[in-house]
Amino acid sequence: MPTHLLTVDEANTISRTPQKDVWDFCEKELNDSYDSLPNTRTSDEKGRITKGAALAILGRVQMAEKKWAAAAATYKKIIDLGVYEIDQKGYHQLFMQVGEDSKEIILAAQFQEDTYSHVMLQYLYPEAFGGWHQFSPYNELVQTFECTDGKTIDKSPLYNVDAPYDNRDPRLDYTIMINGRTKFEGQTFVSTPNSSSPDKMNKYNWSGYCINKFMDSTFSGNLMNYGGNFSIIRYAEVLLSYLESKMEAGDPISQSLLDQTINAVRGRASVNMPPVTATDAATLRPIIRRERTVEFAFEGLHYYDILRWGIAASELNRQFTGMKLTNSPSTYKDFPVDANGFFIYQKRNFVAGKNELWPIPQSERDINPNLTQNAGY
Repeated sequence: MPTHLLTVDEANTISRTPQKDVWDFCEKELNDSYDSLPNTRTSDEKGRITKGAALAILGRVQMAEKKWAAAAATYKKIIDLGVYEIDQKGYHQLFMQVGEDSKEIILAAQFQEDTYSHVMLQYLYPEAFGGWHQFSPYNELVQTFECTDGKTIDKSPLYNVDAPYDNRDPRLDYTIMINGRTKFEGQTFVSTPNSSSPDKMNKYNWSGYCINKFMDSTFSGNLMNYGGNFSIIRYAEVLLSYLESKMEAGDPISQSLLDQTINAVRGRASVNMPPVTATDAATLRPIIRRERTVEFAFEGLHYYDILRWGIAASELNRQFTGMKLTNSPSTYKDFPVDANGFFIYQKRNFVAGKNELWPIPQSERDINPNLTQNAGY
């Protein structure tokens, strides 16, 4: 791990740094810097790092290392700053231009239309809305969202497999565009196979779903010239990470702590899901993990979460499904469906003990023979 500008000879002979040394370096840099940073930034310094952002990154590092007590202490420092809060105005607005100054956002990538814009909306929007429809979520994410009674779909009496999108956590509709259900700027999203819709499921072998989370109804400009910021760290992550770290550290979990953390996230006005009451770790752990999955969907956290939880192989090495196609799966012949009528979509492979790490490019190893390869490659 270079900590200074390398010469050509150094770059071509450097050896790999032990993982622990990399972690230690990251922790030291963040610990040495956060106290010198301001709690907030003025408008002319918007987007620059703050004390809370540095601490939140430190917390991620400590959680990845399973330093639970240290992580809990780090997240408590952010909470005690009194700078951030859960936004009550609207969950969906957090991911639009109108919400980019929210007190829930701790760190965001900064963009500006015409000056420093990005093209995410062009890739994101369905074709019927002027986009390229490049993202196609799996039904397994859809199934993760609880019903409005706070129970999972396998336990809730509110779940109806023939109407699977009804009576669900409001974040499902905020996050996923669903055929015949989701409306955007007065237009209904349609992905019915063999329909006239440019987003029909079978056009490019899509799942039938599309991402709704970053669709910005306040923007009417060129989708390739969007100036909305992209959130990197939100206060919701701080609260859920604090609770997880306290739990994994073996600290007692009280209802008061639940109300200050996970229930503050679930209980925002635009979501209003029932409060969590489980205080034992065995019951609470899957609840926290599910909450992180639905709350931060498509925000870049989930892959790193399942890696540090050690469940990447079980999550990714399986058959994935798509939209609901029929309520009569035994007689439906148009497309392959499972026993509940969901489209049998893509099968993914993930090898435990190998794919948790990426391979070192052979071209780099040809230049520098001191670079060893990761296991399995």
